[in-house]
Amino acid sequence: MIPPEQIWLAVEPIDMRLGIDGLSARLQNSLGRAPCDGSAYAFINRARTRLKVLLWDGTGVWLSQRRLHRGSFSWPAADTAVFALSAEQWQWLVAGVQWQRLSAAAPAHWRV
Repeated sequence: MIPPEQIWLAVEPIDMRLGIDGLSARLQNSLGRAPCDGSAYAFINRARTRLKVLLWDGTGVWLSQRRLHRGSFSWPAADTAVFALSAEQWQWLVAGVQWQRLSAAAPAHWRV
């Protein structure tokens, strides 16, 4: 799979029975995005234990799925329908780490 130019998370959970056509239609109709723009689009189930990624590589579409056996994916609660991630944040997210906390400042009461 080629590395995507941009990684977007679809914030609302989806039915994991959707395949390439269903996810592409959701991107176009609900999110206003083109599935063939070179970006990767990630979708989550309601329990946040399964993740699907849709990526157009110029000649076809890749659909990948990841499942956590323990815990859940840390997913944003944003005001927008899609949320952009950096490559580093993506690596932490698929590892099951709370990636939003990695760049957070330490609380003021903590001392070193």
